[in-house]
Parts: sequence; structure tokens; C-alpha cells
Amino acid sequence: MTEVRIPADDGFFMPAEWEPHERCWMQWPSRGDIWGERLPQAYAAYAQVARAISEFEPVSMVCRPDDEPQVRLACGRGIEIVPIPIDDSWARDSGPIFLIDGDGSVCGTHWGFNAWGNAYNNYENDAALGGHILQRLGMRTYKGRMVLEGGSISVDGYGTLLTTEECLLNDNRNPELTRQQIEERLALTLGIARIVWLDCGLQDDETGGHVDMIASFAGRGRILLHMPDDTSDPNYRRMKENRERIEAARDARGQKFEILEMPQPQRQLLRPDGRRLCTSYVNAYIANDAVIMPTYEDPNDERAASIMADAFPGRKIVPVPALEIAAGGGSIHCITQQQPKGKAVT
Repeated sequence: MTEVRIPADDGFFMPAEWEPHERCWMQWPSRGDIWGERLPQAYAAYAQVARAISEFEPVSMVCRPDDEPQVRLACGRGIEIVPIPIDDSWARDSGPIFLIDGDGSVCGTHWGFNAWGNAYNNYENDAALGGHILQRLGMRTYKGRMVLEGGSISVDGYGTLLTTEECLLNDNRNPELTRQQIEERLALTLGIARIVWLDCGLQDDETGGHVDMIASFAGRGRILLHMPDDTSDPNYRRMKENRERIEAARDARGQKFEILEMPQPQRQLLRPDGRRLCTSYVNAYIANDAVIMPTYEDPNDERAASIMADAFPGRKIVPVPALEIAAGGGSIHCITQQQPKGKAVT
């Protein structure tokens, strides 16, 4: 495809996740060094998420070509299987980020991907995946011109973007870029007028501070914020600082934010190496007419579902078990990527 001008010049911007979707993109779990002996359980968890989303919108599951028969069997009818070489399964971060314009046209952006600051080796297939998907769709492709994972940002569709300093300003992502240069590239590529910089993400988050584990827009002017009940929890101090920053900030229209606190799961689970397992209810997928929400066999599951229902009135809240996904380093939002409804522009 021919590379074109920057999206802002052509009237494109990143829409909010609650806008209508054409489909959802996912990737099949593949990395043995991430999943280990739990890989079969990861297969089942991903298939369950795909089937839940498919009740509300089409789902396309990318998988390694050799895995196609197995994936078709696991996912069942109704899920499109797309054989493309991949390294693993985090579509939010290695898939394309889609944009729209005021006329209902859709295009895509393809960003640099380095496996969360070179946390893993052999990520070349995932780094190329965004371009492969956009080529398959016959969709105009803009280069992001920096390393960026979709899980490191949240937008309201009206020019406001949430992110964390811990992630986007980390030298393991874009050491050659200043904060101002990063802001300029986000503005010109995603149609952003105001960036709200939070401090940091969850303790022991493998991604190094992805915002989608702690905060997300849940409507115009409304933010869901992860917040532990226990004030002695290390994440409490982190989230208190983030809340103070949100309270002091304004959106692109100059308006204050409404903050809805989402509890942290009560159970503190550990990885085999002793690090804390990151779990978050904020990390949900907003589908057409529904919210696919992670649950963790936790006392706070029902409370979180009630808050999510308040945040998204008129949408069905669909709880889906996500502990097996968390074991790999993320949750439901991390493994999904929405394609907005509209006509692909070439």
C-alpha cells in the first residue's frame, strides 16, 4: 500500500471504544515461554471470550497457519479464522489501531511494536501484524512513527487521551523522542487535542504501566479508575496519585471528569516467580450493545459488574472468567481490538 499523509491532515481520528463496531480482532495464544503448561487453559479462555463477543459483533481470530484446524475446532462456528504468522496473542498491542472520519470512512494505523520494551525475544511477526491485517482489509495505512501499544492509551473520541508516564516515557519504548515529540505524534496520528498523563500502572505489570489496566473512558467525560479498598496495598498509593491527576485535569472541551472507582479484586495471587498477578475489572471489552467484563473468582466480581452496569447503561454486562488470561500478563481488553463500523478507505 502507498503511504499517505498524516491522518490529521485527512480528517481522521481515533473514535471511542463504545462507538459502533464492524468486528473484533483477536490473536490465538502461541508463546510457550509465556503460557507454559497453562497453554491449553489459555486456548479455552480465549475461545470463550471470542464466543461471548460473537453474540454481539463478528470476531476474527488470527492464528499461526499450522494452528488453523485446532483453532477452528476450539472456537466453533461463527468465528472467522485468519491464518497469519504471529508470535502471541495480544491483539490490543500488536494489531492495528483504527481511525474514522466524519463521513464514516475507516482507515488504519500501524505502529512500532517491540514486545513491551523488549521484554521478550522473537516478536517480528507480531510487529508486522498490523500491516498484514490492514492489507487484508484493503484499507489505507498510516505509519505511527513510534513504538506504541494500544493498551497504553484510552481515548474519548472527542480529542482526549489517557496514558501513563511510566509506559510512554520509558526509555525502552522511544528513547530518541522527547515528551513533546511523543505528544505531537499522538496528536497528529490519532486526532488528539489533550493528553492526560497519569503517573504509573499496577505494581508488577509486565507491560510497564499500561493504562488499560487502571483507567479507561466509559462515556464522554467519565473515567473508570481501578482503586484498591485496602489503603496499605501498594497499588493504592499509585491509584491515589492517578486520581489526583485526573481531578486536576480537563478534557479537550475544558470540562472536568466524572470518576467511577472500580474495586481491585480482593485476592492477591502470585506468579511462580513470586511477583504479583495483575488483575483488573477496568480491562474490559466494550462490544456492540454489551460489555465483556473479566471476572476472577473473587468476592468483588459482583460489585464490579454492578459498577460496570452503571457506567454503561443500556449495555448488557457479560462476565467472562479471565484468570487464565491474567496468568499470561493481561485481561480481556488486552486480547481484543475493535474495528469501527464504516467503509474502508483505500
